[in-house]
Amino acid sequence: MINSTASAPIAAWIEGIGILGPGISSWPQLQALFTAQENYASAKTVVPVAELLPPAERRRAVQMVRLTLAAGLEAVTHSRLNAAALPSIFSSSSGDSQNMHAICETLASSEREISPTRFHNSVHNAASGYWSIATGSTAASTALCAFDGSFGAALLEGLGWLATEKTPILLVVYDLDYPEPLRSLRPVPDAFCAAFVLAPQRSENSLASITAHLAVDVSANKLHVPELDNLRKTIPAARCLPLLDALANSRSESVVLEYIEQSSLIVDVQICR
Repeated sequence: MINSTASAPIAAWIEGIGILGPGISSWPQLQALFTAQENYASAKTVVPVAELLPPAERRRAVQMVRLTLAAGLEAVTHSRLNAAALPSIFSSSSGDSQNMHAICETLASSEREISPTRFHNSVHNAASGYWSIATGSTAASTALCAFDGSFGAALLEGLGWLATEKTPILLVVYDLDYPEPLRSLRPVPDAFCAAFVLAPQRSENSLASITAHLAVDVSANKLHVPELDNLRKTIPAARCLPLLDALANSRSESVVLEYIEQSSLIVDVQICR
């Protein structure tokens, strides 16, 4: 039984998408996987060098930074908007898990001094900070965490921004894998990042319009590619994959995404023709 908690859903137009994950190098490649033009080949996430960063920051750029920059820039490039002018939302279930592991190792050793680089990468808004350095953006930025529901929380936050500010916004959701021993408690298998540019009005570049509302007692959509469905189930940021499946296949439909506890997020997709 669906119990909607929103009486007037807010519409957004998707202007650009960026994606990077295990065996996925870009949005066009993911489209090819969802439309059966390519077969999925399992592989570790390959994260490119952050060429936009100045040399000093580039040397300090950890995987989280390079991951979010790559997907964010792909989305903005597709949108044809100015990255420096876009406000942003960065959301993750746990931030830089690899950096957290390194800090815990240091604190558990006899040499307990943490490097400044480790420390500044430990804050939850580190990804958005590097984004502003790389793009020259001084626009507003929000860093969110809602554990496994971090994608849904970011999407709702983005829709709220569009309703109040009436300007486009970049949404970036990401997760990294944990090394052992934390991995046994938090078994996220690999790094994954998805980025969306959302706008309050349709443009000639718009891919689809979406609205969203909360519901309970509704099962999330599964994916027909088993390996991609496994990513959906094991990486919190990858809960957006059923939405990307609908977009890749140009399907106007209602997509159910896992959110928090017993609640789900229903995203109604209308493809631009």
